[in-house]
Amino acid sequence: MSKKVVLGFSGGLDTSYCVKYLSEDKGYEVHSIIVNTGGFTEEELKQIDAHAHKLGVKSHKTVNAVKSYYDSIIKFLIYGNVLKNNTYPLSVSAERLSQALHIADHVQELDAVAVAHGSTGAGNDQVRFDMVFNIMIPGVEIITPIRDLKLSREQEIEYLKNKGVLMNFEKAAYSINKGLWGTSVGGRETLSSKGMLPESAWPTQVTKQDTEEVKLHFEKGELKKVNDKFFAHPSEAIQYLQTIAGPYGIGRDIHVGDTIIGIKGRVGFEAAAPMVILKAHHALEKHVLTKWQLTWKDQLAQFYGNWLHEGQILDPVMRDIEAFLETTQRNVTGDVFVQLYPYRFQVIGIESKYDLMSSKFGKYGEMNNGWSGEDVRGFSKIFGNQTMIYHQVKEEADGKH
Repeated sequence: MSKKVVLGFSGGLDTSYCVKYLSEDKGYEVHSIIVNTGGFTEEELKQIDAHAHKLGVKSHKTVNAVKSYYDSIIKFLIYGNVLKNNTYPLSVSAERLSQALHIADHVQELDAVAVAHGSTGAGNDQVRFDMVFNIMIPGVEIITPIRDLKLSREQEIEYLKNKGVLMNFEKAAYSINKGLWGTSVGGRETLSSKGMLPESAWPTQVTKQDTEEVKLHFEKGELKKVNDKFFAHPSEAIQYLQTIAGPYGIGRDIHVGDTIIGIKGRVGFEAAAPMVILKAHHALEKHVLTKWQLTWKDQLAQFYGNWLHEGQILDPVMRDIEAFLETTQRNVTGDVFVQLYPYRFQVIGIESKYDLMSSKFGKYGEMNNGWSGEDVRGFSKIFGNQTMIYHQVKEEADGKH
């Protein structure tokens, strides 16, 4: 009886190599799985299924994880207004964790003895996959042929050609990974510390030159409507907003970050809908949350984003922070108005019944209804009292009096 291995499969060069190597060279019964987190069309998924079977897998499973990906991860990235290094909306790193969790589930379903992925030894993904597997399916062997054999692209192509595999071996000039929460773009310009991706490299080309206003309606922190169009699930609202904002070339940038394995790296990305949503959500929060809610949210959300980026989605502290973030969203309900332009956007303002800027209590810099000038005089004296005592004691101790 052959040994079962579950392979995370994308249909590209690395995972195609893995199928042949594991089945024909190592004698495994290969069960492939692809987890769609918003990056594939139905037609592409059918082609990947056919390709897997042609390579010789025993079974192939397609998981539509778009909604569960939002519910378990993206929702909290929005609640926390998470941008890695104030730039990057964690487009790919969040996806990998969702994919790893579904692959681990499939290993348990099939009672497989091993799990495999096509990561090289050079990036973050190997750590994210391995760590989730070690926690979720301890004792299951993790096989990584590309990493373990230190294979070059040329060696993989030669091996597959010798096995009679017919597929497109052309290497695209740019490596593109598309998902619900943005698309990463890597190429020659991102391999060094200087260089910007050319216009032609961006997957979404700029086709809108005018300007338009969009209205985003949030309910308890979740995007429910775009321009009064209601969506049953926020993931659908994200995808719809992407069709509106993407053609403006909004949300393009290059992220410079620290990898889990200690080296720095650069990657281009485009994330029109995520960037508009995060900034709109943050604008609404600034109106409806208190000073200390905003302060603690910023601190916990930054930790949450960094720990997520490093693959630690299963750390119980993440559930604790998610619970905190969830409670902060009780009053984050209202409309946010955003003006879109080519390559940029602007938050115009908000309307919410929870707006703490209500004119009932005064207008900043103009008129106040809640206290008198005499109240402020006394408050200022008390508020600075300890600092005043500190300076007087210090001067006396230093012999300045």
